[in-house]
Amino acid sequence: MAKKRIGILTSGGDCPGLNATIRGVAKACFERMGEDSIEIVGIQNGYYGLINNIARDMNPMEFSGILTQGGTILGTKRQPFKMMSVIEEDNVDKVKAMKDTYKKQKLDCLLTLGGNGTHKTANLLSEEGLNVIGLPKTIDNDIFGTDVTFGFHTAVDTATDVIDKLHTTAASHSRILLVEIMGNKAGWLTLYAGIAGGADIIVIPEIPYDPQKIIEAVNRRTKSGKSFSIIAVAEGAYDINEAQLKKKERAKRRAEAGITTATSVLAAEVQKATGIEARVCVPGHMLRGGSPSAYDRILATKFGVRAASLIEKGIYGMSVAMVDGTITENKLSDIAGKTKFVTPDCQLVQTARKLGVSFGD
Repeated sequence: MAKKRIGILTSGGDCPGLNATIRGVAKACFERMGEDSIEIVGIQNGYYGLINNIARDMNPMEFSGILTQGGTILGTKRQPFKMMSVIEEDNVDKVKAMKDTYKKQKLDCLLTLGGNGTHKTANLLSEEGLNVIGLPKTIDNDIFGTDVTFGFHTAVDTATDVIDKLHTTAASHSRILLVEIMGNKAGWLTLYAGIAGGADIIVIPEIPYDPQKIIEAVNRRTKSGKSFSIIAVAEGAYDINEAQLKKKERAKRRAEAGITTATSVLAAEVQKATGIEARVCVPGHMLRGGSPSAYDRILATKFGVRAASLIEKGIYGMSVAMVDGTITENKLSDIAGKTKFVTPDCQLVQTARKLGVSFGD
């Protein structure tokens, strides 16, 4: 009986839980189908490695000891979906090259661990006839069709810890501290960490803010005897005036002004209006790093085991998901290209509002 060859790649930004998922897939495949019946091919640096046939057969021992390890043992690289079907100066037909690598490596299926862009390319390859299974990874938690993605909860823990530490220094110096949290399109990470960390004001892309409303919120705290304020700002947040612009126009205006995010501008506006010193803290890529939390280790393992089950049954063109607390899967074609946004009337936003948290609207 021929061995089943399973290709695995990790694409896009790294996050805690990638290695735990790889481990979950491998160990479950070995357990369900027998170690002698499975060969796992590690594809280096995401779709770049698939395009350039940078791959190697992995030893079963490589999947031991990686449950707690952050990052990815396979390496990762961003390969924008919008360029996948574009032949650039190197004259490489990327879609054809990926299909060729799949055949050269004699793969029976391909597992792609990644976020929205990764899933769009996974669906493209599925439509091209390859056996593909997606696994939802992102600290943004914005993949459509799943309640949660692995990596998100660890990032929430890290961002919350940052906000916790800002409270004491903000109180000591009677300052306004703005913490800029990753999340270019969706504000899930900022929303969760803002609530968990006790932020006074939360600013997310889905709720364009009015600077004056934020200034009023700070002034209310001052009048009530509070000497400091914590503002959690998603990196993709924008104000009510920018909300009237198209994305490209907004980006152009910011580029001309020499800024990339709204945080520093908002800090300057608040400081000028309130007379209280405002400082910005950007934890940045720290939110992607470190060992996965216990929650993410369990979630990643569950996702990996579900992927192994799909492989065993020969069910492809799917993305593993958690829906209403149950591990299941969605068709790649149903979720690729869709983003899960925070809705302004969602329960978590309403919970924060009832605590007196301002969203600047």
